[in-house]
Order: sequence, then C-alpha cells, then structure tokens
Amino acid sequence: MDKTRKFLESIGLPGGDAYDLPSSPKRFEDGGQYRFEVPGIQSPGIMKALLEALDEYGTPIHRVTQTKGIWTLLDDEIREMVRLAGEYHVQLILAIGPRATTDTSASVHTPEGQRMGYRLRGQEQIVRAIEEVRRAAGLGCRGFMVYDEGCLWVLNEMRKAGEIPSSCHFKVSAHTGHGNPCSAKLLESIGADSFNPVRDIQLQMLGAVRQAIDIPIDIHTENPQSSGGFIRHYEVPEMIRVAAPIYLKTGGSVAKTHSWDTSVEDARKRAKQIVLVKRVIDQYYPEAVMSPAAWR
Repeated sequence: MDKTRKFLESIGLPGGDAYDLPSSPKRFEDGGQYRFEVPGIQSPGIMKALLEALDEYGTPIHRVTQTKGIWTLLDDEIREMVRLAGEYHVQLILAIGPRATTDTSASVHTPEGQRMGYRLRGQEQIVRAIEEVRRAAGLGCRGFMVYDEGCLWVLNEMRKAGEIPSSCHFKVSAHTGHGNPCSAKLLESIGADSFNPVRDIQLQMLGAVRQAIDIPIDIHTENPQSSGGFIRHYEVPEMIRVAAPIYLKTGGSVAKTHSWDTSVEDARKRAKQIVLVKRVIDQYYPEAVMSPAAWR
C-alpha cells in the first residue's frame, strides 16, 4: 500500500487515518478552536426559547440550525429568526429542504433509498432549491444547509456570479454521507464553507479529514435516536484537539428524528446539553479556546 499512500500524500492528502491523533494547528479567524451549534430549531418561538434558556445558564452559542426546510417557514417567521440571530449575535442556518423526503419519488423512503441520502432527483428540484435560497436571502438570511453536492456546486457558481449575496454561507449536511478526507476536499473545492461528516466518524478519521481541509468541521456531540442515538460528550475534548476549527453540534439527543418538531421544553433541554458538554471541555481540556461569542 506504500505506493498508494505516497501518491495521496503527493496531492496534499493524508496517506491514511491519523492514528497518532495529532493536534490541529488550525483555528477560526478569531483564534478559537471550537464553537457551539444547536440543530433542529424549527421556528422563531423555539429559537427564542432556546436563546433565553442559554441566557439563563450564562452559556452563549454561535450557531442555530433549522432542519425542516425554508419552505416550512412563513416570510415573517424567517424575518423573526433573522432578527433573533442579530439580537443574540448567532449565525442562523436554514435548510434547503430536505427536498428529497417530500419529492414524488419513493426511492428515499425505501431501505435501499437510504443510500441516496437527501440528494435531489431531477433538475426541477435544483431550481426549487435555488428559489428557496433566493427567497431566504432576500429576507436577510445568509446561512444555508445543503444536502446535495450538485446543488452546492451551482449555488457556489451563483455566489461567484453575484446572483446571490457573496456573504452566503453553505454548510454541507451529514445526510450527504461523507466521511473521508477526499470527499471533504471535494466539498471544500466546490464551495462548502463548513462540512458535517457522518455521525459515527472516529477520532483517527476525523483527524485525517482535518489534515485535508481548512474549512470548519461540524461534528455531532450527540444524535437523535433515528441516526444512532450516540452521545459522545467525553470524546469532545479530543474532537476539539484533533479537528479544530470545529462546530460542536449539541442537543440532538433530545429529538427522535432529524426533522423533529422541537417544543419549548425540548429547546430548554437542548440548552442544558450545551452546558453539560461545556463542563466536560472545561474539566478535561481546560486550555481549549472557544471562539468569543458576541452574546447580547
């Protein structure tokens, strides 16, 4: 295998998984190693409940992600989520879909269809996905979660051409099913601003991905029951060390599914999960640097 490993290294990729778990020297532009993200916040009322609960805990976060889709939100709801993001100084990510689950195709709903993830079927779905980005961008949102590589590529071309704001941020979902350095490098090259690998990625794999790319990695510290139900809090300090800069996606274990319609009570439970993960970081990797949060 030496010849193959040497070739991979010659094109700037690791020759294998990083079993030595080297520390990442890379950082966010503000010098931070890690940031907190709460996924599954589906509406402005739930977003407000989450942010108020975190305010009570005195624990800021950096990003809120909606996963049910832009198409499920009214214009006024998007405006209010944008307003809350500005008030609390968090990044808002709205999902482009997941369109595949509501398409007329049966493929995604079959056991074998799981292999396609939430990828789009047909050019009309690409057109509709782009229309969602145009709509949300027009209402002030600049962060978008992408489920399809082709959609990512064309959105990046539109961003470069000025068809959508140049400040738009594209986050690639774990539902695309990528978990190796080569895939991560490809996604970065076609416009990804952050990348979420598969949820069960191991530390040595995560370390190898970090060697291949410079964009932030989004990693689940826990998961809904439907995607494994993993709770990886005690691995978080090592995740930060080997994969910085990293977004810690926390609070998912509160939900049963990816598109769980979070309640106010659930939002408060997700806030508690942030506090629990922060405790583990502070105890086992106290020198880790969290990005400053311009909390209100």
